[in-house]
This record gives sequence, C-alpha cells and structure tokens, in this order.
Amino acid sequence: MTAVQEKPKAVVPAGPPPRRRGKRATALAGTDKLVLALMLGIPTVVHLLFVWIPTLGSVALSFSRWNGIGGLEDIEWIGVGNYVEIFTEYPRFWPAVQHNLIWLLFLLIVPTSAGLLLAVLLDREIRFSRIYQSALYLPMVLSLALVGFIWQLIYTPDGGLLNSVLGLGDDPVDWIGDSDINLYAVLVAAAWRHTGYIMLLYLAGLKSVDPALKEAAALDGASSAQTFFRVTFPVMKPVNIVVLVVTVIEALRAFDIVYVINKGRNGLELLSVLVTDNIIGEASRIGRGSAVAVVLLTISLGFIITYLYQVFSKENRT
Repeated sequence: MTAVQEKPKAVVPAGPPPRRRGKRATALAGTDKLVLALMLGIPTVVHLLFVWIPTLGSVALSFSRWNGIGGLEDIEWIGVGNYVEIFTEYPRFWPAVQHNLIWLLFLLIVPTSAGLLLAVLLDREIRFSRIYQSALYLPMVLSLALVGFIWQLIYTPDGGLLNSVLGLGDDPVDWIGDSDINLYAVLVAAAWRHTGYIMLLYLAGLKSVDPALKEAAALDGASSAQTFFRVTFPVMKPVNIVVLVVTVIEALRAFDIVYVINKGRNGLELLSVLVTDNIIGEASRIGRGSAVAVVLLTISLGFIITYLYQVFSKENRT
C-alpha cells in the first residue's frame, strides 16, 4: 500500500502586529504644575524686568527731558527734541558713529579673515589641532574689561611689552594716549579676542559640509582654492550670516574695553560710551542718553531681524 501523502498546509503570512492604542496624556500632578510654572515663570519675569521693561522705558524716556532727580512727575516731555539735538547739536555723536563704523569694518575684515584662515587650517586635522583650538579660543573666555587691563599693560609707554619688543624704550610710543592711533591699538586688542570666536563658528561650519561635494569638485579638476571658494564657502551661507550678525552686535556693544582704558575719551568715543556718560555722568541727561541708546537699538534690530528672517524662511522651505 502506498502511503497517502498529506498535502502541505498553506503558510498564511502573518499580518502586521495590532497597533497599540496610544495612552492619553495624563493630567499633570499638582507638584508638576508648580515646577512647570516656576521653570517658565521665573525666567519670564526676569526677562521682562531686566530686558523688556528697561528697553521700553528707554524708548519712552528718549522723548523726554529729565535729570533723574525727583519723581516721574518732574519728567518734561519734549517729543523728538533729543533726536534733533544729537543729530545736529551734539558734537560727540558723529565722531562716535564714525568710530563704531571703523570698529565694525575692522572686525569684519581682520578677525573674520583670520578666523576663517585658522578654521581652514585646523579643519585639516593637523597635529596638536585640539591644543591650538583651545589656545586660540582662550581669549574669548576673558571679559572685555579683563582684555582691556591686559592690553593696557602691553601698551604702557614706559616699560610696556610692545615698546620693549619694538626697541622703542628710548623714544616710547603712547599707544593709548595718542588720539591718532589709540583707536586702532584698541581694535587690535578686540580682534585678539574676537578671532577665536569666529574661528570656532567657521570650524563648525566646515565640519558640517558634505565631503561628497569636495570629492565631486576634485573629480572635475578643481583646485583646493577653487573648491573652497566655489563649493565650500557658498554652502556655509548660514554660518556667514551668523558671523555677520555676531560681528555687528559685537561692534555696536563695544564698551568695556574702551571704558577700562581711558573711559572712552580722547579718540575712543563710542555710542555705548555716550549712553553711559549722559545717563550716569555728572550732568545727568536721561533723555539724551536714552535717545542714543534707541539709535543703537534700532541699528542692532535691523541686522537681527534680517538674521531671523533668513532662519525662519529657511525652516519654512525645508
């Protein structure tokens, strides 16, 4: 007798596992609500007290004449009189604007170019690159006031490091006291601190560039310089925008270093120094100082809004 062969059973493909119903978000407990309220409420209150309220107060006081003595009832509202005064009758305003523009152009050209060059060199993974990165970024950790103290010792006419290195001991140069050169001497100190920050930004940008783009350019016969300027640098457009905004803000808010050196006088006048001199000076002019502060705020907002527009428009496109 022949064995009856059993027909193989058809294998039924297993379907996808049944989906689990997501658990509904449970209501926060009382302690969680308190913690959340504190985490959101305290930073919000601090931000309002120390940023927005003083900012709006400065905008309002820029339309007034007040010496800070007495109550709010002593404030005299004069409209745009302070703005007319600083633009037409205040002799220190336009030199300060000129110095801020020089500060901005110098930071855009010298530290930015040096930071980009250092980033390109360090991106090649040279030996001891980590040590070089730390050493070059170290000045950024220091405050501008401390940088001013350090370079004040370097620029000291009698026994200063710079005059000694240059062999000018017999006929020393007063790098800080001479109004023709002190601005550029301080700019060198500011650039010494700013270069490390720009280097770090560009180094992060270079690390994020797709290596396939460089390989494709090399296969097309492009040299290293052509690859950088035609492929790598255009791809780093977001980093370039960040560097521009950071440099503009750094140039406009420069205050500590010049105030430490000579209180922003004798060729080192800046808009930030004028704000301080008018508000807390001997003859307190709250309104005029606030008007200068509003001018600074308006210039800064122009670049900040442009940067935010670029960021959010990019997010919307992606």
